[in-house]
Amino acid sequence: MANLSVNLCGITLKNPVIGASGTVGFGREFNELYDIGTVGGISTKGLTNEPRLGNPTPRIAESRGVILNAVGLQNPGVEHFIEHDLAWLKSTGTAVIANVAGKTLDDYRAICERLDGLVDMVELNISCPNVKSGGMAFGIKPQSVEEVAKIAKSALTKTPLMVKLSPNVESIATNAKAAENGGVDAISLINTLTGMAIDIERRRPIIANNTGGVSGAGIKPIAVRMVYEAAQAVKIPVVGMGGITCAEDAIEFLMAGATAVQVGTANFTDPYAMPKIIKGLNEWCDRHGVENVSELTGVLTLNQR
Repeated sequence: MANLSVNLCGITLKNPVIGASGTVGFGREFNELYDIGTVGGISTKGLTNEPRLGNPTPRIAESRGVILNAVGLQNPGVEHFIEHDLAWLKSTGTAVIANVAGKTLDDYRAICERLDGLVDMVELNISCPNVKSGGMAFGIKPQSVEEVAKIAKSALTKTPLMVKLSPNVESIATNAKAAENGGVDAISLINTLTGMAIDIERRRPIIANNTGGVSGAGIKPIAVRMVYEAAQAVKIPVVGMGGITCAEDAIEFLMAGATAVQVGTANFTDPYAMPKIIKGLNEWCDRHGVENVSELTGVLTLNQR
């Protein structure tokens, strides 16, 4: 059997498969089906300083090969997570990555200070609107990416920081470099693309929020390309995600430059997606004589034009 363990910012993951934020909750529901401790890591549901009810329903819509969601960061708040979920999640043996969000720079600073030393890693969701800057998402402009990264990093003295990059930008490589300049330890990408689905009988958007984040198998080629471009731009580890449904998909991201991957929407269509991907990674490595899955990171050679 191949060695599937990878090193992510000093954290040893037993395999490179991480449950993506918002798709596995805090792991309890999936643990009823299989041992969640067999997964390399869990990125928690996005946490805010205060509990949030999220957006009005309907909040999720299906389309061909993708889903749209506008859940609106519904979560019980960071204190509830620490009190009721953190100890259990740590006891499973999987790496705990706290995904966090905020409306202001002070929000990010405060939640990072609260989580410092309690989790294995913090992942910043910077696709949130900055209420003090006209509502534009923190992750759109490289200047704001670097600024929020610096604020969060300054609040973390014991815990590595990863920033989750938005794909809705002019240059993913530029924003990846901005995050690196902000002092982060790793980047993850891609967050969801912005999309819309219309109910042609009602002549209205299906989602109450009108637009939502697009995820699922249909976005994978875009995500692979962006992971490759980001990995070429930075020297810090990259965690890739976007449309991964099988081991072969995960390997594409590794070859494009990712150290690890996150699996999200696939968990909705098949709750056993992650253990199947882990099993498939091992089988693929054995068939191809790969002793350590980390050997696959960044091995892509572009075709000559």
